[in-house]
Amino acid sequence: MGERVRLGGWVDRRRDLGGIVFIDLRDRAGIVQLAVGPGAPEGVRRTAAALASETVVEVEGEVSARPPNMKNPELATGEVEVHPGRLVVVGPAVTPAIPVTRAKGEELPAEELRLKYRHLDLRRPEMQANLALRHRLLQRARKTLSDLDFLEIETPILTKPTPEGARDYLVPSRVHPGEFYALPQSPQLYKQLLMVSGFDRYFQLARCFRDEDLRNDRQPEFTQIDLEASFVETEDVLGFVEAVLVALWDEAGHRIARPFSRILWRDAMERYGTDKPDLRYDLPIADWTAHAQRLHVPFFESALQDGARVRGLAVEGGGALTRKDVDALAEMAKRLGGSGLAWVKRQGDQISGSVAKHFTTETLGELGVGDGDAALFAAGPDRVTSPVLDRVRQEVIRRLAPPPKAAHAFCWVVDFPLFEPDPETGKPVFAHHPFTAPHPDDLQRLEAEPFECRALHYDAVYNGAELGSGSIRITDPALQRTVLARLGISPADAEARFGFLLNGLQAGAPPHGGFAIGFDRVVMLLAGAGSLRDVIAFPKTTAARALFEGAPAPANPADLAALHIAIER
Repeated sequence: MGERVRLGGWVDRRRDLGGIVFIDLRDRAGIVQLAVGPGAPEGVRRTAAALASETVVEVEGEVSARPPNMKNPELATGEVEVHPGRLVVVGPAVTPAIPVTRAKGEELPAEELRLKYRHLDLRRPEMQANLALRHRLLQRARKTLSDLDFLEIETPILTKPTPEGARDYLVPSRVHPGEFYALPQSPQLYKQLLMVSGFDRYFQLARCFRDEDLRNDRQPEFTQIDLEASFVETEDVLGFVEAVLVALWDEAGHRIARPFSRILWRDAMERYGTDKPDLRYDLPIADWTAHAQRLHVPFFESALQDGARVRGLAVEGGGALTRKDVDALAEMAKRLGGSGLAWVKRQGDQISGSVAKHFTTETLGELGVGDGDAALFAAGPDRVTSPVLDRVRQEVIRRLAPPPKAAHAFCWVVDFPLFEPDPETGKPVFAHHPFTAPHPDDLQRLEAEPFECRALHYDAVYNGAELGSGSIRITDPALQRTVLARLGISPADAEARFGFLLNGLQAGAPPHGGFAIGFDRVVMLLAGAGSLRDVIAFPKTTAARALFEGAPAPANPADLAALHIAIER
């Protein structure tokens, strides 16, 4: 006590009690109380009496103990206060458009307002904490990969347009009329060329850009922890990524065990209807086709054709689902393209539900449905029932809130398909990107059975969220050309678009593979935030607009003319 200090910050709150004015001074380290009493210099008292919220001030004064009845255990500085001998306004403030400080239980302003006045929204302690966590996680990732002998190497932002599953953001060249750069969707080809160049372990905190259709959980520009390594197999890459993820969770205060569990892609789709399974809960999808065929249920029989199946969930404690709950689940199934849901509930010897008359306690027992449980059925082809039952499973878990087996459920999903059918033409398109190596056991299927060909691709999944993807890459230029041809890319087109990669592979390429961790999503999960926008300083809206600066905006006609661009309306 008695120490002289010099502080600067924002006026969080001012309380005038007549004889004394209390000011909560805020900066990113927290809040400290200033106490301006009758003994303070007259100029200090005059300034304190006129301070408005969010005004920026500088203070010099003495640290003193608060009176015992005024201590605040909720503040790190709650046992002390500062008695200013000097108080100067250095940044006057108008009345803020949105409040920075909220009373307990008070709702935030609408998100559009918060994004428009982002400079005020970022002053909130929650936002300051989120971005401080983001910084710590970035530094921990850098240290972990540096300790594993990875080199941080920057790759270009102005690149050549290449297909990576989304549209490119194009940048016109002023000095080369009619020609364009693209902003990178990822550093994929560059990091492969770095492996060809002899940099056997690379990483980058990479900025990436994708002109995707609007989604709630995506941003048009984002950050990924990108890595690549040479002379590796799948297990080596998984080990590197696990080391990074364990370190990030440790930085946020969570101890995570290694190695992560593994699940084949086919098994994930069969048991959970998704390649992002939430393994905290025991609620697998079951194939009940054989049982359904014996029961002659019209709802099932109308769907059991052309390879369709009856699949469902045996929901322990599902008897607690109300009719309103089940009707909502059935409507959700229809919105996702299904024919609805059939259901039964068992309470003792009583069976109720839309197909109850076709079941007995014995037949329900065969399905694993006991007293107090329920069964939910979906019928149709897997491409329909898998996403339906995935969403139904998630919603049942949300409504019943069963205790999770673990707080943190990491897993690897492996053996993805190399190709998937185009929804319109049925022709093969790449499931991830065309530089992923086929599984060596499936090379003979590449031509005749492309959809049966597995990829050396792997995803990291945490509590039902995909954290990132990676693969072992194609290093044989002949095989790379074969895969491109299987995708309908002609030799001339392949040379025009990927010639620089093919030339690199021809120069002698080591076996290599890599991964990209979605860093924004990791921060969101570890911060407990509800949106990616809560962990990015200046995000875009779901309409890809930057409300705080008014971007995108029309360009000056003179600038367009210099770029040889004309706007047609």
